[in-house]
Amino acid sequence: MTGGDEPSIRRQWWAWALAVLVIAVAVAPLVRHWLTNPDDQRLVDLDVYRTGGQMILEGRSVYEFFTPAPQLLPFTYPPIAAMLAALLAKLSWESAQWVWTVGVYVALGVAVAYSFRKVLGRHAPWVFAFLMVACAYLMPIRDQVRFGQVDILLVALCLADCVARRPWWPRGFLIGLATAVKLTPGVFLIYLMVTRQWRTFFMAAFTTALLTLLPFAVIPQDAADFWFSALLDPERLGANAATTNQSIRGMLIRLYLPDALTTALWLALVALVGWYGFRGAARAKDPVVAVGLVGLMAVLLSPVAWIHHLAWVVVVLGALVGDGRDPVRLRVATGVWLYYVLPIPWWGVALKAAEIPLVSPILGKIVQNAYGLGAVALVWLLASWLPARRAEAVTPRVTALS
Repeated sequence: MTGGDEPSIRRQWWAWALAVLVIAVAVAPLVRHWLTNPDDQRLVDLDVYRTGGQMILEGRSVYEFFTPAPQLLPFTYPPIAAMLAALLAKLSWESAQWVWTVGVYVALGVAVAYSFRKVLGRHAPWVFAFLMVACAYLMPIRDQVRFGQVDILLVALCLADCVARRPWWPRGFLIGLATAVKLTPGVFLIYLMVTRQWRTFFMAAFTTALLTLLPFAVIPQDAADFWFSALLDPERLGANAATTNQSIRGMLIRLYLPDALTTALWLALVALVGWYGFRGAARAKDPVVAVGLVGLMAVLLSPVAWIHHLAWVVVVLGALVGDGRDPVRLRVATGVWLYYVLPIPWWGVALKAAEIPLVSPILGKIVQNAYGLGAVALVWLLASWLPARRAEAVTPRVTALS
């Protein structure tokens, strides 16, 4: 190392320190708002995780408890998640809130670093700070802190597994871990099969199987309760018709059609969207685009997908921005960002409540499904529009060179 390199490194460290300070100041209002909520409204999902861990430590049934009123929430994750949550149960409630909230932003930082790595260049600290703050205010990310949710951690795990150039872990391990903790990342196993990444697939499947079977040896009754009872009760997750369920099934349920017709439509749409989405992911030349598409499949194809499950929007934005040189892609990404910052589905609820003839029952319902419909549009953007836009951008350069 030459003497001239040392001031440059020091400047970079100072730049990163200031960038972290900027991020902390920018997200402080969100953290303060949610961590000073009334006790019974504060990080209610983290309370579920931590209580599940307490049940493990006390030798009580994980799937029979409910958190105190007014929430009355049950533990809905696989038993390995409860075993891991035992670590949270050893912390005080106040400490757990801070540890988890910091963890949310660390996971977001990992997701931003991988999703936008093409645009993070020489001015990385400042660009990274800007992107972190922008993504922190997306509604699905705000809800991570509001509820104390785990989704952005799962996004970071799957993204790192697929995008890291030279991972120090066996590739596929993180996808397996994410799938064992919460079933929806299992869509990445389908993606690995479709793209014939067999070595990664077998590692992911082995990890998932190992972490799924382990609880049968340690907490066999809880493992049986989950796989043969709790998992089969969709209402255990909450009211499936609620606005926050933005999956294809959630949008269909809110049409209040006969159950048989709703199920038939759902299966048909799942097959169509799944075929289109996985096909687009398999054809994607950029792994960030592929991860964005598969993440959207985790939302749309799941029977229940709450708004906070749309944390995959961070990856989608990174895929749209690319290297940051195409102004059209930047404008589209800005529009997508704004769309998922605004609480649009709740505008639909208000519009329905206004009871304006024709407008409320039709437009209100469309607006109420805005995030789910937006996710369908994002699948098209990544699978069809983006490859076409790339080809269009390359053509003028080829013509100029010739």
